[in-house]
Parts: sequence; structure tokens; C-alpha cells
Amino acid sequence: MDDVESTADATLHASRALVAVIARSLASALEDVSLPQFRVLVLLSNNGPLRQGVVAEQLGVHASTFSRNAGRLVAGGWVRRLEDPDNGQAKRLELTDAGRALVDQVTEQRRAEIAAVVAAVPAAERPAVLAAFRAFAHAAGEPDPQDLQTLAM
Repeated sequence: MDDVESTADATLHASRALVAVIARSLASALEDVSLPQFRVLVLLSNNGPLRQGVVAEQLGVHASTFSRNAGRLVAGGWVRRLEDPDNGQAKRLELTDAGRALVDQVTEQRRAEIAAVVAAVPAAERPAVLAAFRAFAHAAGEPDPQDLQTLAM
């Protein structure tokens, strides 16, 4: 096996570990909201208030399907509907404090678990891990925001 294949195999193994960290960080949030609903919260957290139709479009769902999902988020206290100042017929969605707290909780839990994994790496090896992650991220390029939202990141 050549160097590229060995590195790809090691990266695949590490990616499984990171996916497990992501899944664990989402577990408690998914007791309150579904994954598609959490994706909405992340989108609003990253972009601020958005028109309901824009959110549906960005998530790749039909507006009527999304309207029901948005209604559940409003009823649950995770988002609020606002009048759109540019269009009297349109509604904007905005995170509530509870919605922001849920996104922040998941993010902090994920960060803490990643920090614990990094702390388990021997101190002498951490600079190499940091360099490897930076090189990988640079080579991969900037992730498509759509991909990140699909994964609720």
C-alpha cells in the first residue's frame, strides 16, 4: 500500500471517529427537535433571520413541507416568526434564546469532546496532528455551506 492509500485509510478511520463525536453531540438535542429541525436552527444561527421561503430553498425542501416544520419550531419555542419589512406577505424566521442555546450547547459539547480526544494524544504528537488537520483542510478547500447545513454543522 502506498503512502496516499495509507493516509486515505487513516483519514477514513479518523473521519468515522469524528462522525461519532458529531452524533454524540447531537443526541441530547434530538430529544427536543428532529435532525431536519436542528438543521433549521443551525442555518438561522449562521445567517441570522431569514425569509421562510429562503430557509426552505437552502434546505432543499418544498415550501409547504417546510411550513409545517417551521410551525413546530415556533410552537416549541425554538424560533419566532417576524413580519418581513421588505414584503408584507412574507415571514422571516429568527432564533429564540432557547434555539440559540440549543445550537450553542451542541457546538460546545462537540468542541469539548474533540478537546478530550486531542488531550489523549501525547503532547509531543499534537503539533503533527494540528499540522495534518490544517493541511487536510487546506487541500480539501472551503466546505460548501449547503453540505455543512445538511449535516447540521
